[in-house]
Amino acid sequence: MHNEGDSLLVAHFSDLHYSPGHLAEADRCFGFAVDDAIAGGCQVGVVSGDSTDHRLDAHTPALSALARRVHQLTARMPVLMLQGTYSHEPPGTLDLFRLIGAQYPVYVADRIHQVALCAGHFVPSVGPVFDTAEIDVLLAQHGIPEVVFTCVPTVNKAVLAAAAGVASAATAVGDHLADYLRAAGTVNHQWRSRGARTIGVSHGTVNGCQTEHGVPMAGFDYEFTIGALFDADCDAFMLGHIHRAQQWAQEGRVVAYPGSIGRFHYGEIGEKGYLRWQIAPRRTEASLVATPARQSVCIDFDGPPDMAQLTEMATDAADKFVRIRWTVNEEHRQLVDREAITALFGASAEVKLEARVLPAVRSRAEGISRAATLPEKLGRWCELTGVEANPLMDCLSMLETNDAQSIADRVLADLVADPVAAASDASPPEPVLPHVLTALVGMELEDDVGAPPVPPGSKETDAKPALPSSSLTAPAMDWLTDDLFA
Repeated sequence: MHNEGDSLLVAHFSDLHYSPGHLAEADRCFGFAVDDAIAGGCQVGVVSGDSTDHRLDAHTPALSALARRVHQLTARMPVLMLQGTYSHEPPGTLDLFRLIGAQYPVYVADRIHQVALCAGHFVPSVGPVFDTAEIDVLLAQHGIPEVVFTCVPTVNKAVLAAAAGVASAATAVGDHLADYLRAAGTVNHQWRSRGARTIGVSHGTVNGCQTEHGVPMAGFDYEFTIGALFDADCDAFMLGHIHRAQQWAQEGRVVAYPGSIGRFHYGEIGEKGYLRWQIAPRRTEASLVATPARQSVCIDFDGPPDMAQLTEMATDAADKFVRIRWTVNEEHRQLVDREAITALFGASAEVKLEARVLPAVRSRAEGISRAATLPEKLGRWCELTGVEANPLMDCLSMLETNDAQSIADRVLADLVADPVAAASDASPPEPVLPHVLTALVGMELEDDVGAPPVPPGSKETDAKPALPSSSLTAPAMDWLTDDLFA
C-alpha cells in the first residue's frame, strides 16, 4: 500500500508516430525520454495514443524499434498504452505490446473503462466504471490502489453515427463523452476520498486548445471541453492527439497535453518532449522535459526569394531542416534558381522548396455577358477598354448586311477615294540627279549607238515615246477567284 503523502511520479508520452519516414526523429526523441524517465525515478509510464504514424507490418524496423523502447520501459515501471486515432494506429496494432512486458506489464486500453493499478498489476472494470461491488472486491483483495485510471480512447464516430444518427453524430460525441466523464467523476470522487490517486487518459481535441502551428481549435464537433474534463474529478488528466504542449489547472488538478515526442512537421512551434507528473491527492504538477527534437527553419517570401537574405541565413542553418516558400506570378516563375538555393543550404539536413505560383487571370469585360445583342456587347467592350465605338459599329453593320465581295469592293473603292491617294496626282518634284548622271546627259552620243538623225525641218519635241502595248489597261480581276500573283 502506498503512502498518501508521497507523490506518484508518472512519465507521460504521446504521439510518438513511429514509421519508416519518422523513425530517426521518433526513436532519437523517445529513446531520450525513456532514458530520462528511468533516471528520474518515474514509477508509471503512460502513452496517450498514436504510438505509430500508420499501419506497420510486423517486419518493419519502425515497429521493432518501438517495441524495444517499450520493453526497456517495462523493465522499470508498468506501462499503460491508449488506443489513438484509427488512421495512425489501426485497431489491433497495440495488441502485440501486451506480450513484450519485462518485469512489469503493458496494459492496452482500447475501450472506455476504468482500470486500477495495484502492486504493479492492472485490474480493469467490467463496465465503463467500477461499480460498488467491484470496488469492495478490489479493496478486499488489493487494498487502496496506487492509481485509478479513467481511459477514454479514440471514439469510433461511425458506431456513434449508427446509434445517434448521421446528422447529429458530430456534436453528439462531445455530449456523450461529457455524460460519461460526469459519471466517472462520481466514482473517482469515492476513490479520492479513500486516498487513491486518479488519472484520466484520453486521445482527442479540447475545444479552445492550440495546434502545433498556433491555430486555436474552436467548434462544436470536438470531443472535450475543459469543464467536462474537470468534471471527471481526476487529479491529472493526460491527453494526446494535439502536438503542442499546453495545460490547464483548477483547484490543484491539471489537464495537459505533452505534445508530440519530436518535431515531425515544418512550422511547429514550442518545445517537444514528455511530461513528468508529480501526482498527489489534491496536489498535482506537470513539467515538460524537452527532447532533442530536430530544429527547423521556415523562410517565407511574398515574392521571389531574396538571395542575399538566403545567403545570410544559410550560415546558421547547418544540420537544420529548412523550408523555403515564395509566391511568384506565373510569368516570373522561371526567375527562381532552385539549384542555387539548394547549393546555399548544402550543409543543412534537408531543404524543402515550395513555390506558390499565381496564375495569370484573364477575365471578360464586366457586364458583357448581360448584353442581349452583339452591338450591345461590342459597345460595352469599347466602353470598358476606351476604344471609339463608331468605326467598329460601322464595320459590324457592314459584316451583318453585306457579303464578302461587296465588302472587298467597298474597301477598294475607299482606298481609291482616299485623300492621300488624290494628293498623289500633283506634279512630283523635279528629281535631283547624281553628278555622274548629269555629266552623261550632257555628252553627245555616237552615231552607231545614238538615235536616228532628225530630218531637216523637223523640231525636237518633248513628247514621250508611246507606252508599250503591255501597259494598256488590263481587265479587272476578281480578288476572290482569280490568281492575283500569276
